[in-house]
Amino acid sequence: MKKSHINLIFAIILLFGGGACTEEDNLAAEGNWELTKPSVVSPANNLSVVMDELSPSETITFNWESASSTAGYGVSYSVVIDTLGSENFDTPILIVNSGNSGKDLSLSIKHDELDEALSLAGYPANTSVNVSWAVVASSLSKSSYASGDITITRFATEIIPDQLFISGDAIENGSELSQSIPLKRLNDTEGNPSNKYEVYTSLSADKTYKFYSRQTLPAHQYGGTDGTLVKSGAAIKATEDGAYRISVDLDDNTCSLLKIEKWSVVGTPVNGGWDGDEALAYQGGGIWKANIDLIAKGGFIFRANGDWSYLMKRVAGTTNSVVMESQAADQGLQLEDIPSEKTGTFIFTLDLSASAYSYTIEKDPNAEEPVSTPESLFLLADGTMIHEFAKDGDTFSSVVYLALQNGVSYTLNSAEDGLGTSYALDSSIGATDVLGGDKVAGSSKLSEDAVSLAVETDQAYLLTLDFSASQLTWSYYNLKLFHWSDWDSRDEFELTYVHPYTFTLTTDLVSSYEMKINSPWDVEFGADDPTAMSGTMTNKGGENFTNISADGTYQLSITISNDYQTGNYEFVSQ
Repeated sequence: MKKSHINLIFAIILLFGGGACTEEDNLAAEGNWELTKPSVVSPANNLSVVMDELSPSETITFNWESASSTAGYGVSYSVVIDTLGSENFDTPILIVNSGNSGKDLSLSIKHDELDEALSLAGYPANTSVNVSWAVVASSLSKSSYASGDITITRFATEIIPDQLFISGDAIENGSELSQSIPLKRLNDTEGNPSNKYEVYTSLSADKTYKFYSRQTLPAHQYGGTDGTLVKSGAAIKATEDGAYRISVDLDDNTCSLLKIEKWSVVGTPVNGGWDGDEALAYQGGGIWKANIDLIAKGGFIFRANGDWSYLMKRVAGTTNSVVMESQAADQGLQLEDIPSEKTGTFIFTLDLSASAYSYTIEKDPNAEEPVSTPESLFLLADGTMIHEFAKDGDTFSSVVYLALQNGVSYTLNSAEDGLGTSYALDSSIGATDVLGGDKVAGSSKLSEDAVSLAVETDQAYLLTLDFSASQLTWSYYNLKLFHWSDWDSRDEFELTYVHPYTFTLTTDLVSSYEMKINSPWDVEFGADDPTAMSGTMTNKGGENFTNISADGTYQLSITISNDYQTGNYEFVSQ
């Protein structure tokens, strides 16, 4: 019987158990000394225990007499259960340390803990398991033990895990268990989790895989042949390369595979309509993707292998969740065709990873579609116009910095009331991997579409839209408090932006230091009255702040104008 892997922390305790504070310091040199063996008091050798799953908290108690170090070093104890006949107990099924930091001479293990350990080790339910056990005494690097045999009858009902992973050299993630791929647990008709699982992934022919209850050992493991799963069975061999839906039923221990030759989009919006078939390409990770031209508005579905038996539709009442039509009733779900009100070239993504089962449709940023320059352009927030852009040929500019917020629905429209032509971006305003720069900037592809604009980060943004290049560029400033006695060794404290147009900082300041608020070198706020604790400030003007009369912690709050030319400030001692 294959052993479970030992928990590392128990292994460390087993090898390096410490001593009680009344004994010699275990950090002292070992010298020439011996560790005697403990002796078993109970249970009696060859005791037979029948565990009852109706009384899972019942215990088996192990008692022993102490071992001792001839040098007086501390001794700690653990109980190890291993396969019958084990002589060194180095491949344990279960290790439990005794109480009182390992000093107690008695230990009780609950029946349900034993049953789970035996199950993880691969022993079937409702069977009698002959095992050896030992009480192991440890002192510094030395150990000794006394052992016995015991027969334990497992619970009648097998443990069924509530999660499942697939791993092996046949799997696209490889055989490293920590990188195993989770399966999706399906619901029953009442919407409760069932014991049915599935995963969409690729397999490599003539290689193997197994199912695991965890991404680390010990774990329940399932292998088998011919569609029958066996706990702790041999690994399953893949027969053919390709992408598959792998279905597992732990109620009847079966496994089935459906090879996915392709997923495709079928319906009114695509070329050929319901007689058409726009194929998606497998990307790995249970994801299929393709660029598809939508030529009309209307409903569509996803279809596998060109077979009307395998249709993926939207779950009614959701925005983008999908489920296989043939499985919907068993999961208590209502379905509908997926509606589309768009035309043009779009990126379709069907995500059938365990956490998703969803689709996305995004405007293709590389599609060659001209964007006509409007006569006027407005920014609306939640349907209300908040700004009109200044036009110069094909370019529109906000001129001032607009205080924009994450979570607000912004739209660009050629009409003040939002009823003109709408424009979309292919990425969020403020989305960047470089957040800590003095002036942060980025761009997005511009297209015609009635889609809300997302803002990644609350900030005051300068926006410029070039319709001749179908591009929006954005920028914002991070502000810092420069604080120095010697300029070359100055402190630069970054302020935090607070919507709208406000920056704050709490930090320690020194009375003899000079200060300025900068985003070098576009923004340099100096104080109009440098000795005042509050007042006004001017960009590229004023004087260095010299208003700190005593060392201490201060909160600085500034509010800037939307053109970054003036502002108000306040220093408050904390």
